Amino acid sequence: MIKFFKQLKEDVNCVRERDPAATSFLEILFLYPGLRAVRSHRKAHWFYQHNMHFIARCISQHSVKKTNIEIHPGAKIGRRFFIDHGTGVVIGETAEIGDDVTIYQGVTLGGTGKDVGKRHPTVGSGVLIGAGAKVLGPFKIGNNTNIAAGSVVLNEIPENCTAVGTPARVVKRDGKRVDNLDQIHIPDPVAQEFDKLYKKIESLEKELKAIKGESYEGL
Repeated sequence: MIKFFKQLKEDVNCVRERDPAATSFLEILFLYPGLRAVRSHRKAHWFYQHNMHFIARCISQHSVKKTNIEIHPGAKIGRRFFIDHGTGVVIGETAEIGDDVTIYQGVTLGGTGKDVGKRHPTVGSGVLIGAGAKVLGPFKIGNNTNIAAGSVVLNEIPENCTAVGTPARVVKRDGKRVDNLDQIHIPDPVAQEFDKLYKKIESLEKELKAIKGESYEGL
């Protein structure tokens, strides 16, 4: 019983530390769906470990209806796990999550459908995964790594990195930039293709006019 209350206090305190909107212990305890989902998962996981899979699934599915957060009872979750907002979060059966991890709404820790056995990612400690990010496959996200919102991670990410994009690639490692990706001034691929076509047409017109012996004046 002492262990239960110690863990509960730890879970609540991690929310207070990471969410500036949290105002009181009671608010977090009774009104935060992320905390509710984590607490339900801890119970479901106990039953799952003791081969009472039906009860475990009942607990997890009841939690989904209440929180809109789906954590499979088989997933292994460390201490001080914080799900901020949480709507649409999905965590698969063989996912493993370290300590002090934060994830936001819409995050999926899922599989690709091609793997057997270990099908879902292993997330190291101190990781932050932004809203809407999808981490798909049985690989590892290293400790203290940040995954940007909306990213799709399909391969392992080392420790102390920042990864962005679809598919995600590392743009920072140990605080140093390793990629010149600009998330604001992203080139328009359609405009780039039109520009290529324009240059090609211009080149063909030059050749055609040269064949006819005409001077080229451009388009």
